[in-house]
Amino acid sequence: MDLGLQNKKVLVTGASRGIGKGISLLFAKEGAEVSIVARNKEGLEKTAQEHPSLYPIAGDLTDEKERERVFKDHMEQFGTIDILINNVGGSVGTTVDETPLSQFQQAMEWNYFSAVHFSQLALPVMKKQESGAIVNISSIYGRESGGKAPYNNAKSALISFTKALADEVISEGIRVNSVAPGSIIHPEGSWQKRVDEDPEKMKKFVRREIPGGRFGTVEEVANVVVFLASEKASWISGATIQVDGGQSHMNM
Repeated sequence: MDLGLQNKKVLVTGASRGIGKGISLLFAKEGAEVSIVARNKEGLEKTAQEHPSLYPIAGDLTDEKERERVFKDHMEQFGTIDILINNVGGSVGTTVDETPLSQFQQAMEWNYFSAVHFSQLALPVMKKQESGAIVNISSIYGRESGGKAPYNNAKSALISFTKALADEVISEGIRVNSVAPGSIIHPEGSWQKRVDEDPEKMKKFVRREIPGGRFGTVEEVANVVVFLASEKASWISGATIQVDGGQSHMNM
């Protein structure tokens, strides 16, 4: 299927590895020009070597000034932004009782405020051109319990933000959606580390928790994200789509 993404200008955060890298490469293969953003400069430059349409921008996306600098760099390079993928994030803390407040704040800055801020930076450009797409990468644990509370709380906020912003801007030609991955495995990710540490335990986890019978792949998430960002998804707005092989217990 031709998704009509040739020459679209895309910015993807958290793009040096894993899901963000997979999304960026798929956009590039579809003919888009992509700014890939992450803190790890070496990882970004290595990823950028995999396709000539990838433009690396290193920055600490928990810092407001850094986000502004990154966005300015993207605009100077490409002149506009058609698609924004808010993927950067990560998990911190343990139990609610044992996690310091600073780590709850860190989780929000990383997983939530970065997406809010980049959306605010992109909106004036998208409104002026009367078109644009924003896709936020949340998690199935943004919709139910499981995992660590600071991460869950931030991803839940991101889902709520997605719906609120989508309703605000669809009349101006901008669509906002979210993708909620389940347990996705890739070489540098936490699930691969757990498999390496205790393969039998992880086999039991998959049998118990994932009806699909395996971990998901980066490509399976990227396929949904890129579709949502394309005009083939022109009447989808404010949605959060699970990509989890049936893992989520959420039934709506």
